[in-house]
Amino acid sequence: MQDEPTPTELVQAVADFLRTDIAPLISGHEAFKLRVGINALDLVVRQLTQAAATDEAEHAQLKQLLGRDGDLLTLNRTLSEQIASGAVDLTTPGLKDHLWQTTLAKLAVDQPNYASYKREAGRATDGS
Repeated sequence: MQDEPTPTELVQAVADFLRTDIAPLISGHEAFKLRVGINALDLVVRQLTQAAATDEAEHAQLKQLLGRDGDLLTLNRTLSEQIASGAVDLTTPGLKDHLWQTTLAKLAVDQPNYASYKREAGRATDGS
């Protein structure tokens, strides 16, 4: 076991330092590049904290949907091939829900401030 701080805590600390201590000191194109870097660090933190759970849920859904076992990448490839061939479509039980849940999970990591994601995530939590 490694001592603290964890990799997630280290990346978050760097992002917070850049955001609060450095960003106010610069402007123009340099400020833009700094925001891009901060956004990348924030993305890494979300990947480190959320990816395992979302990957596990996606994997379980794929196994149930496809009726077979395999690693996440292989099952996603199989599903993609079945969609491309027409073997499954949105009338296939569970497919639409799987695609929607997977999309929301990916947006939670990649673009959690995206307005449409926030709206749909809000619907999912309030049951509408």
